[in-house]
Amino acid sequence: MNRRNFVKNSSLAISALPLFPALNHFKTYRIALIGSGWWGMNILREAIAYGNCKIVALCDVDKRALDTAKSEVDKLTNDQPKTYEDYRVLLATEKLDIAIIGTPDHWHALPAIAAIKAGAHLYLEKPIGHTIGEGRAILNAARKYGKTVQIGTHRRISPHNIMAMDFLRSGMVGKIHQVKCFVNYNWAKAGQKIASTAIPDGLNWDMWLGPAPYRDYTPGIHPKGFRQYLDFANGQIGDWGIHWFDQVLWWTDEKYPKSIYSTGNRYVQNDNTDAPDSQLAIFQFEDFTLQWEHKLFAKNENEGHSIGCYFYGTKGTLHLGWRDGWSFYPKNKNAEVIHQQPTLNAPDHQNIKELWADFIQAIEKNRLPVCDIEKGHLATNISHLGMISYKVGRSINWDGLNEKIIEDAAANALLKREYRGDWEYPSE
Repeated sequence: MNRRNFVKNSSLAISALPLFPALNHFKTYRIALIGSGWWGMNILREAIAYGNCKIVALCDVDKRALDTAKSEVDKLTNDQPKTYEDYRVLLATEKLDIAIIGTPDHWHALPAIAAIKAGAHLYLEKPIGHTIGEGRAILNAARKYGKTVQIGTHRRISPHNIMAMDFLRSGMVGKIHQVKCFVNYNWAKAGQKIASTAIPDGLNWDMWLGPAPYRDYTPGIHPKGFRQYLDFANGQIGDWGIHWFDQVLWWTDEKYPKSIYSTGNRYVQNDNTDAPDSQLAIFQFEDFTLQWEHKLFAKNENEGHSIGCYFYGTKGTLHLGWRDGWSFYPKNKNAEVIHQQPTLNAPDHQNIKELWADFIQAIEKNRLPVCDIEKGHLATNISHLGMISYKVGRSINWDGLNEKIIEDAAANALLKREYRGDWEYPSE
């Protein structure tokens, strides 16, 4: 296949993406947003823009975020949603068709499962949980109650990513036995440790912590900073890794690695965070090796790309990126480099619009969405397994079928965690 025919065929396939709603809506979906901060509102704006929805409720433990979200929804719609601090009260009060979960990672599992049990379909932001056991519980609940669950791995529906997958499968890259995923941003600052401060007015800090271990409030955690605290998330590999691991699983027929080794450290940062600022991981699959790398040092300018994944083939290397699209570098130096620019939406360079359209159409057609909960679970698991190896300081062997680490009790204990206080770990 030559470049012209490839681009033509891929463009025809992309033109069929579910970008716009049907002209006639047969149902209006009652929607609630749980976690009404920055990213949650990115999702809700696209739901409103798509149409056939009524925003009935907004929920957040931070009144500042809740008030801001309510003000914007009131400007965009005439829906007059009610506001809630506790998702349990919301679910007991409102009859929902769809719940959007935009909370921090440690608060994904409990409201997701509760919403499914209450009869709602779910748009769940990635990663799907803080531990592998949480993800399994959400997946089991979705299947048990027959609900559609779309995960926010929107790169599965990004036009340039779709074209890159077509290119990889065309044979033009050759046989691929090694993939490298990486995030190497040159933005790290050493920082400094700061003392805890008074909890801001309007923030229910105990509820924000929820099932996670208690710690005093510091401004670096909330809002947005939680991803580098291991009580609430899984660092860079948990935040960014899932996007690129999902791309790898999209390409391969394999579902999980057999062995994992990860190492890392905190060489740069000296603040209150505790996630590794530099990490390497190797995931051995049956037919290929997957590498992960992130570092917060000064980057090597000769690398060419700061984020994405390299697919190393016998005929050349394909870089699949984000804002820089994708590029194929042929092994034959005399052959042309093939490049495709991305098509992304504002704000924040994403493709939520296309993913939301697919979600609604999956509900209406009773089919699996493009980013189904099982795909999200498998991609999230790779991030978790990398962190488990990092924490125990050794290689681990993974029984992906039974979701157990082989002959390693300490590592297996990290598949779940103890919840704080009266919160109960999901067992669905």
